[in-house]
Amino acid sequence: MSESTPLLLHEPPSERPLPAAYDAKSLDARSTCSSGSSRSDYAGTLLRDVIIGFSDGLTVPFALTAGLSSLGSTRLVIMGGLAELFSGMISMGLGAYLAAVTERDAYASRRRREDARGAACPPEERRAEVLAVLVDRYRVSGRAAAPLADELCADRDRWVRFRMDVGLRADAPDAHAAWASGLTMGLSYLVGGLIPMLPYFAAGDARTALGVSVAVTVVILLGFGYAKNWVAIRNHRAGVWGAAQTLVIGVLAAGTSYAIVKVLDRGEV
Repeated sequence: MSESTPLLLHEPPSERPLPAAYDAKSLDARSTCSSGSSRSDYAGTLLRDVIIGFSDGLTVPFALTAGLSSLGSTRLVIMGGLAELFSGMISMGLGAYLAAVTERDAYASRRRREDARGAACPPEERRAEVLAVLVDRYRVSGRAAAPLADELCADRDRWVRFRMDVGLRADAPDAHAAWASGLTMGLSYLVGGLIPMLPYFAAGDARTALGVSVAVTVVILLGFGYAKNWVAIRNHRAGVWGAAQTLVIGVLAAGTSYAIVKVLDRGEV
């Protein structure tokens, strides 16, 4: 063996596998981030349903019972309020359920269209679309985007998922979101609507019950308006603004309803 002959034979460069511990940590981190994002989206949807249901429940039955109280009959207020409360709860719950079902069906239909489009679309065109999204929208360099585009386009299902998640920004709805959304909104409406009605069950005089109902509902409107904006925005000023908005809307609705029923009862219309 001559002095110029290397002691070790030359081996082609190969990819070094990552340590098993690193792989496990990476997978755990990715799983944690993904599940955390899904839980956050699901919680945000339920929070939206609670806000809509509770705010409508506070406002509509409050306005109705305030209007009916001008007639002076507590029994009439309770019967009319309960009829509206349960019909409103069913209507709001069904509306939320049907909206979630429609959203789920729309996602499935869009996914089928993208599957068919992926089958008919040449690989070069799919790659060009991925590159356009990465470079134009996310300002990724062409050199860095090219291998990622190749990897995404190597499998058609992977490309379809990229199109749905990134290109079309269509999130897959939860399988149980429709039932959860309907129940959440319906029950939130029921709870919100019971609050302004409780004084009418305890007081014998409709006008006395109206005063208590107004006082209780004003406090709840202020607290709820502040809380919903604080949870969504995490800002004191936004919370105060939300409290003022909710109070003004509730008072206007109740005052208008009271005035209309009063005018109708006097036979002025």
